[in-house]
Amino acid sequence: MGLFKLHFALICFLTLAIFHKTHAQNSQQDYLDAHNSARAEVGVENLVWNATLVAYAEGYASQRVGDCNLVHSGGPYGENLAEGSGEFTGTDAVNLWVDEKASYDHTTNTCASGSVCGHYTQVVWRNTVQVGCARVQCVNNGWWFVICSYYPPGNYNNESPY
Repeated sequence: MGLFKLHFALICFLTLAIFHKTHAQNSQQDYLDAHNSARAEVGVENLVWNATLVAYAEGYASQRVGDCNLVHSGGPYGENLAEGSGEFTGTDAVNLWVDEKASYDHTTNTCASGSVCGHYTQVVWRNTVQVGCARVQCVNNGWWFVICSYYPPGNYNNESPY
């Protein structure tokens, strides 16, 4: 009986570990934490989760599930897209966008030559107050497609994000 309890406990532990691993860093709070950490660094108020933005992001992600192409939706919201292989999480996607900060010069409101900064500036855009994100696994290559939608959108020409 003692050996059965040990095996049962081990199976329960492994099941929880697998569940945690597959859902780690993809929750609503994980997306918010990654965004709001970057926003706090520059003194911008926290984003809040918005179900309408989530529904929009999920709808568009479902359209990309067949090809995983990083093509913007052209919708009414601000938008960041990312894709990655392996254990690529929603937090990984946000971190990719935030990593663009290294190429952004706030004093001149410019991005280093040959670099991209627009994903970062959308994450920290001062007037953006809501976000909703979605993540799907693509059927063509097994990669993960991540989209975050922002309201109101940011990245207006000649305007500083913060």
